[in-house]
Amino acid sequence: MGAKALREALTFAAGEVILFPGQAEEVYRVNHGLVRIHTVDDEGNGLTLRYVKPGGYFGEEALRGLRRRYFAEAVTPTIIEVISPTTLTATEHLALTRHLVEVVKRLYLSLHRLSGKRLKSRIAAELLDLQDSALASYDDAGQTVVHITHDDLAAAVGSVRETVTKVVGELTREGLIDAGYGKIALLDVAKLGTVAGE
Repeated sequence: MGAKALREALTFAAGEVILFPGQAEEVYRVNHGLVRIHTVDDEGNGLTLRYVKPGGYFGEEALRGLRRRYFAEAVTPTIIEVISPTTLTATEHLALTRHLVEVVKRLYLSLHRLSGKRLKSRIAAELLDLQDSALASYDDAGQTVVHITHDDLAAAVGSVRETVTKVVGELTREGLIDAGYGKIALLDVAKLGTVAGE
């Protein structure tokens, strides 16, 4: 994945690591699928920093020649476009700038959730955020199903699996979701929104 080609489309299987921490040289745009940007601490605990949906960018450090401090992983089968920063058009620069503004906005929101919101609110907000991603599908009743494990949900909301499992059980008993193995059906999106906003 060097700088041989100015533009290149690459395909990754679900679970495949796209990028490791290191020197950033290229910018990446998701054409299809879902990419998880995450980091791992010294004790091996993972934390999801953000998800990148189709049309979104990652690897922005390459614009300033900075080192990348995170991993990028394909959550679903994914196609990304590798872009040399020198080939970005004015339109792409504008799209990338808009994307970065959205990333910063979501980062502020995530920090607010982590510091001031209960875990139940953070889980509800994360599920709602993923309902229009490649992790989502529809069941026979037409309800949105988010395909995510309790481990991955815990990494996304800054918690541990055991605690997340308890809260998922609570949301299930309240009739807001229906949790199965590796999937969560969103039964009442409006009430989940209320819980997320608490």
